Amino acid sequence: MKRERRVFNEKLFIIVIRAYGKAHLPHKAVNLFDRMFEEFLCKHTVRSFNSVLNVLVQEGLFDCAVGFYLRANSKGISPNVLSFNLVIKALCRLGSVDRAIEFFREMPLRNCRPDVFTYSTLMDGLCKESRIDEAVSLLDEMQIEGCFPSAVTFNVLINGLCKEGDLSRASKLVDNMMLKGCVPNEVTYNTLIHGLCLKGKLDKAVTLLNRMISNKYLPNDVTYGTIIDGLVKQGRALDAIRILASMEDKGCSPNEFVYSALVSGLFKAGKSEEAMRLWREMIEKGCKPNIVVYSALIDGLCREGNTDEARRVLLEMVEKGCTPNVLTYSSLMKGFFKKGNSIEALAVWKEMVENGCAPNEVSYSILIHGLCQEGKLKEGMMVWKHMLGRGCKPDVVVYTSMINGLCNASRVDEGLRLFNEMLCGESRPDTLTYNILLSSLCKNSNLPRAIDLLNNMLDQGCDPDIVTCNIFLQHLGEKATQDDMRDFLDELIIRLSKRGRVLGASTIVEIMLQKFLSPKAYTWEKIVRDLCKRKKVLVAIDKCWAGLCG
Repeated sequence: MKRERRVFNEKLFIIVIRAYGKAHLPHKAVNLFDRMFEEFLCKHTVRSFNSVLNVLVQEGLFDCAVGFYLRANSKGISPNVLSFNLVIKALCRLGSVDRAIEFFREMPLRNCRPDVFTYSTLMDGLCKESRIDEAVSLLDEMQIEGCFPSAVTFNVLINGLCKEGDLSRASKLVDNMMLKGCVPNEVTYNTLIHGLCLKGKLDKAVTLLNRMISNKYLPNDVTYGTIIDGLVKQGRALDAIRILASMEDKGCSPNEFVYSALVSGLFKAGKSEEAMRLWREMIEKGCKPNIVVYSALIDGLCREGNTDEARRVLLEMVEKGCTPNVLTYSSLMKGFFKKGNSIEALAVWKEMVENGCAPNEVSYSILIHGLCQEGKLKEGMMVWKHMLGRGCKPDVVVYTSMINGLCNASRVDEGLRLFNEMLCGESRPDTLTYNILLSSLCKNSNLPRAIDLLNNMLDQGCDPDIVTCNIFLQHLGEKATQDDMRDFLDELIIRLSKRGRVLGASTIVEIMLQKFLSPKAYTWEKIVRDLCKRKKVLVAIDKCWAGLCG
């Protein structure tokens, strides 16, 4: 065309620019735009400008998109609403929301009126920065400006509120949405259901799921998967199975992640037969198990003590081309240690390393814990040094296992040194860690040091439990009177209460009552006042009266 000196029009260049975009060649699109006038004598307009800008944004080259906008804008091309929408989207994706707001405020000065896409994009950017109130205020602003929100606009805000855990405002926004004539769609329902699951409100999520279905909307596999996973985590595996049946009735096929959550949940609930039935059902339906499902099955079988079957599943997994990961091997190793078969557990460790699967903190933790439980402290110490040498940071489980091994070997001072090292690091000791050390110190009749450690426990924000109390009460022994025991626990309650740890204090009260040791009157008054805040009590009373009158 150039050789024949034909006249070029912009439409032709736009077609080629879009083709470059589909071919993922954004830089060639920019190059062609730059050559349009100089080489082909075709004048740029905002249409070709927007085509290149769109290609850059679609390819995720947000920095390039902003740079291109500023460069082309300096050449005298007047941007329109689409231009602003694209550059605002690019800035929001870059996390430069304040700069995006500047461009948004510039729009009226350039005779460009923001549309629903402009507002929705900016709201989404604000929500991702957790600036929810600013995003909601934009909703009011757009309506004042005569721009009516769409379902997408409301969904952006509802999603932002749900992620912040503000389900109350999210539900009010749904009501507002319906008043504005916007009907909630699949995205609205899916977002709300996901938010309810995150807050642990599974019953409300299931109710909303049923309403969604009654309104002729089909939940997707993510929605079902979220509810099923939430129910399983709450220990409600049988309720999750009912949701699975409903899911299949609606023609929605469960994926591997749904099956893995259910298989794992059923094993944890002690329903191994149902778990295996579901596994067979999954295979029969042609759903190819992945590493997540295999790992869930192996972990479940090991929990049941069926390590031989778990080993067989691992071999089947490898034969079918599914490579086990460190969690798969760790579950099997943990199962063998649980059965007292350290030889097989170590064989699994060796197999894992030989297959090029690098150990992590979890696998090291299981190995060290298993060795220490069997009294193989020397071997545990070797693994500990190997772990540190590889740059793996011990977690609270590894530290506690090592401390327990040292204390069982009457090396309490070394256990305390490791405990102090733990305090200086990132891992925080838990109640089990303290109880192991407290028990060892009391057995060695080192009560002053045990009291110091108890004080440290309180200072570190770790609440004593029934084991902690029993350790000290047993040490007080027969010489101690009922009053001595009561005074010790009573003082513990007051110290926790003064630190604002009301639940910890109330736990000690329960322990005292179980042991028929009544707290002092002052202690009763203090704990009841802490637990029964006036406003909460009044609300509870009002609710109770309303229920009786209703």
